[in-house]
Amino acid sequence: MTGTADVGVDEGSDESSDSMPAGRGGEPDAAPSPEVSLIKDRTIKSPKPAGPAAGAPAVVPVQPSVPEPATEPVPEPAAASGAGGSDAPDPDAADPGPGHDPLDDAPHLDVDEPLLAARAHRPSDLIRFLAGVFGIVAVFVLAGVATSTTTGIEIDIAENAPRFSPVLSTITGLVSNVAVLAVPLAFAVERLIKRDGLRVADGVLASVLAYGVSLGIDWWVAEGASDHIRDALTRFPLDSVGTLTDPVHGYLAPVIAYMTAVGMSSRPRWRVALWVVVVFSGITELLGGYTTPLSLLLTVLIGWSVAYGTLYAIGSPNIRPTGQHLMIGLRKVGFTPASAHRAPDAPGGTRRYLVTQQSGPPLDVHIVDREQQASGFFYRAWRRLRLRSVAVRRSPQSLRQALEQEALIAYAAAASGARAPQLVATSELGPDAAILVYENVEGRTLDDLADEEVTDQVMASLWESVAALHERRIAHRRLTGESLLVVDEKTACLVNLSGGDIAATDLTLRIDVAQLLTTFALRIGPERTVTTANAVLGAERVAQALPLLQPVGMSRSTRVDLKKLSKERKTAAQAKALEQVAAGERTQQQAEEDIAVAGEDLLSRIRAQILQIAPEAPMEPARLERLKPKSLIMVIALTFAAYLTLTTVKPAQLKLSQMDWAWAAVALAAAGFSYVAAAMSLTGFVPEKLPFRRTVAAQIAGSFVKLVAPAAIGGIALNTRYLQKAGIRSGQAVASVGASQLAGLAGHLLLLFSFGLITGSQTNGDLSASRAVIIGVLSAAVLALVVAAVAPLRRFVLNRLRSLFFGVVPRMLDLMQTPSKLVTGFGGILLLTLSFTACLDASVRAFGGSISFSAVAVVFLTANAAGSAIPTPGGIGPVEVALIGALTVADVPAAVATPAVFLYRALTFWLPVLPGWISYNVLQRKRAL
Repeated sequence: MTGTADVGVDEGSDESSDSMPAGRGGEPDAAPSPEVSLIKDRTIKSPKPAGPAAGAPAVVPVQPSVPEPATEPVPEPAAASGAGGSDAPDPDAADPGPGHDPLDDAPHLDVDEPLLAARAHRPSDLIRFLAGVFGIVAVFVLAGVATSTTTGIEIDIAENAPRFSPVLSTITGLVSNVAVLAVPLAFAVERLIKRDGLRVADGVLASVLAYGVSLGIDWWVAEGASDHIRDALTRFPLDSVGTLTDPVHGYLAPVIAYMTAVGMSSRPRWRVALWVVVVFSGITELLGGYTTPLSLLLTVLIGWSVAYGTLYAIGSPNIRPTGQHLMIGLRKVGFTPASAHRAPDAPGGTRRYLVTQQSGPPLDVHIVDREQQASGFFYRAWRRLRLRSVAVRRSPQSLRQALEQEALIAYAAAASGARAPQLVATSELGPDAAILVYENVEGRTLDDLADEEVTDQVMASLWESVAALHERRIAHRRLTGESLLVVDEKTACLVNLSGGDIAATDLTLRIDVAQLLTTFALRIGPERTVTTANAVLGAERVAQALPLLQPVGMSRSTRVDLKKLSKERKTAAQAKALEQVAAGERTQQQAEEDIAVAGEDLLSRIRAQILQIAPEAPMEPARLERLKPKSLIMVIALTFAAYLTLTTVKPAQLKLSQMDWAWAAVALAAAGFSYVAAAMSLTGFVPEKLPFRRTVAAQIAGSFVKLVAPAAIGGIALNTRYLQKAGIRSGQAVASVGASQLAGLAGHLLLLFSFGLITGSQTNGDLSASRAVIIGVLSAAVLALVVAAVAPLRRFVLNRLRSLFFGVVPRMLDLMQTPSKLVTGFGGILLLTLSFTACLDASVRAFGGSISFSAVAVVFLTANAAGSAIPTPGGIGPVEVALIGALTVADVPAAVATPAVFLYRALTFWLPVLPGWISYNVLQRKRAL
């Protein structure tokens, strides 16, 4: 049976209550409904699948028999509100009485469901708020830039204003000012009479906030804004001298915020009435010389933005239909529901109810509403931006489109011969929801099965259904465990087809195969998965999915499962390797090989199995990404670097006219030599031979990576990647970088202690020059205490250190067999510190400062460590503050310390950005990164 009807149910609004026929008696000759208590059972119970009626098949066939309710007459469209009939009640008609609820007139049936949230945070409100903020910024930019245009508009208005009758203008202004306050007040009284006080409270809160924002902007324009902005937003009234008008209209912004937050947009007559009086009030104020066009626009944007910001922060009243509204809707399309209970949600947040009938088989009802449509908006927007359109399904733009799209997919799937629940009816459930009624199929999803229950027969059944869909060019697109319903030991069917596509492309169908291969392999491994798929689809169709076995093409839940599985396998392998190495059962090299094998991702193992059955399968990954995160990060990093360079490093602070260029050249040479020292410190801890020039280029490339990551983390990741590309196994690469970092930490502390002693011996009892040592020791002690005291932070540090320094000791033992390597490594660490110290010392001397080299070394070692402890990209901000503060403590005048630090950071951080970007791209093209 199929049917379509509109059911006028608007939860939370009493205006549609009289659109519900009292007693729901619109069905002629319908059997009287049982008298059940009107108190809804709100106890949350675990859902119990309703058993099928006698004679109902366990699996719905392709052409099922028409259920019994089809024999009942379907009500005429005029009997259901919203169906488009001529007798549809007016939405602003009088209500039956105060506090009337449409459910009071409906026969109450048993519904077991959890309470819906009273409020919902809608992404659409956030989007509107951000759009409003962007508009406010645009108004200020326009006011500051287009001064001649705004001034010309104001002059034209002032010249034409005297042509209007003063009496008419006065009357219009008085009427509009009264009406703009009276209309919202009348609407508030109506809402209170209908017991909808929450909406009124939301509107009042938004209006108060809008008034506060208006006062703040008025103060800022008067005190801190530029003259251009002040002239564009204010003016002298025609009948007043010496008093500027307000940049934001005093009461229009709160009124607009109130009318938006209270929900007048869903009530056309109220909305039109209020906007008419608002427009007339604005025109009157404009002609009277009490405001400007940009001021009016700013007022509207402030009220609009504050309203939607308030609604998103506190949540909007939830208008999602309840189970009782669902029962009413089912009766309107000819069913005879007896009870219903909530089932687990379908993908995308679609609510499901299992409904038993007085006569007929049980039903599986899906509710699609606007709240569910809005959820996940930002994730979908990012996926559409990142991936090609063929790899991402376009979401429907309206509730009606969502209903029609899911219904079309369901009917197409049934016609293809695939095993899937039969869609028997659709209906709109009020203006904000729709229902799709499926015949209920009992079973358990793949996620609910134990691994041993996933039999080859079950997998073959699902592959056959997928093959049937693909023969008709239908893509499922959600072949995850929750969409695979296992009926018995041999049979399964596909559910959750709402995300599918018809007339799908070859690439989309191949993505389906890759997704299902991954879903099965996560449960039973790649061997059985590929064997079963090959038996049903054939080697050619399975091989075509190989280029699509990429994490980016999988569903979000699959990507999470892949990462979790890889992490668990690697962690277990590391723990086992540590035990075996400690017990002497395996050598360090064998343990690293075991870890490398365990770290192989699942998709690579699936590819290997496919190549065994189809050696000629294409290996090149398909291009699914339109915009790679790496490219986006590069663009953001370059933009960020340009912005910070222009705003942070200012020529006035550098005092270039007072700089000694000879010392600046020395600082530049020391900064350049630091990359040679960094390459030495890395190669010295790698037993294998590395090309030295390429290693230096990798260290220069690290200057670019620092823009988007803290210096230590970015350098570790880049060096590890560089060693892996150089042919060193992953475990050994991590161990080498860990050994370099551990030696660097030890060298840092040793040099700090040594230079501290030298500085202290040079002061002859004067402690002012050795304060940096005390600050360094205290900072290190405080940091260590914080890490030790905070349990999550302590676990995080220990886990990072354990994974970073795994195999460091064996790696160091290997290096001891080559003393020249150790000399190179430790020599590079020493030269790296001396290079940075020499650069800072030369920068201080370039501006006339004088301080001992050992004191500069203490300042650098202390302040750089303290500044880098705050994980900002490249230490921007904290490093500068720490260095300037430490130099000041060491008796360097602030007028010298500030430009010296800016010169030092320009040479060691900002200047290498462009060479680093070039090196990064060159090494990538050479496949060295």
